[in-house]
Amino acid sequence: MMKIKRSILIILLSFITLATSCTLPGIGADAKNDIVIASGSNTERLILGEIVAQMIKHNTDLKVDMIPNLSSSILNHIAMLRGDVNIAGGMYTGTALTGELGMEPIKDPQEAMKVVQDEYYKRWDRLWYPSFGFENTYAFMVTKEFAEKHQLSKVSDLGKLKDELKVGVDTAWMTREGDGYKAFQELYGFKFKDIYPMQIGLVYTALATKEMDVVLGYSTDGKIASYDLVLLEDDMKLFPPYDCSPVATAAIAKTHPEVNEILLTLAGKISTKTMQQLNRRSDEDLVEPAQVAKDFLEENNYFEGTEVEEKYRIFDDVLKEER
Repeated sequence: MMKIKRSILIILLSFITLATSCTLPGIGADAKNDIVIASGSNTERLILGEIVAQMIKHNTDLKVDMIPNLSSSILNHIAMLRGDVNIAGGMYTGTALTGELGMEPIKDPQEAMKVVQDEYYKRWDRLWYPSFGFENTYAFMVTKEFAEKHQLSKVSDLGKLKDELKVGVDTAWMTREGDGYKAFQELYGFKFKDIYPMQIGLVYTALATKEMDVVLGYSTDGKIASYDLVLLEDDMKLFPPYDCSPVATAAIAKTHPEVNEILLTLAGKISTKTMQQLNRRSDEDLVEPAQVAKDFLEENNYFEGTEVEEKYRIFDDVLKEER
């Protein structure tokens, strides 16, 4: 099965490489010496790409350019393989494990992070930095009022109400392998009497208008902050971790050690709640991602004077060897 997955991945990568060989936008920077950052097509990764770019611009005289709207982790990966970019603004451990690495999901966050960091360096000479401080994964959520009324703090608490709840979930989750509804029932030991598949963008409104009692959404969606929702702890660890980090080539970190310091400075600086608020400003208040990033960095004085915690300095020996 693993060999089949790897073969499919290789075919997919080859196809995407051909498909994108003439479509990446022209950029003024040279990825061999300057900074070229890949960002995604969704709000979160656009904001993160801007945060990384603006931090580097603020602290250095380096030329910085961006390739936005690369819509998947694999497209970011291919752009780095081709030498079009040298930094990816936001990558997720769970996506990388089953995507470009072609491995099985890992439920322990620390182990998942270590495997991704080791494999990215071993296979492609890339540095997968410590997490920004949040992960974006599936999460069951309820209104604050409902959580207080029924004393809910974790997913297993829902078992006592399983026959009374109206539960709205992402349609794709119902048949998803590994961490879908079937796996939920096996792990948590119960199923819901009334469960309603729907588009994931609709679940938050359905919860806020009390059409649903519980919904399954994404943990950093801006609507969570808008509607003051409560995320329930996945206490049985159904969902694999999707911790988010910047990724850079070892070559650019060697050429520009100041960039390495900047990326390390961002470790642990964006909590789940903060990312929800940043996403909300862009998605709900319609503020451009670049402005959202600028306001965030200005509010935090671009983290000037911040000492990088020793636990985050995982690449010091690697970069010394590289030099």
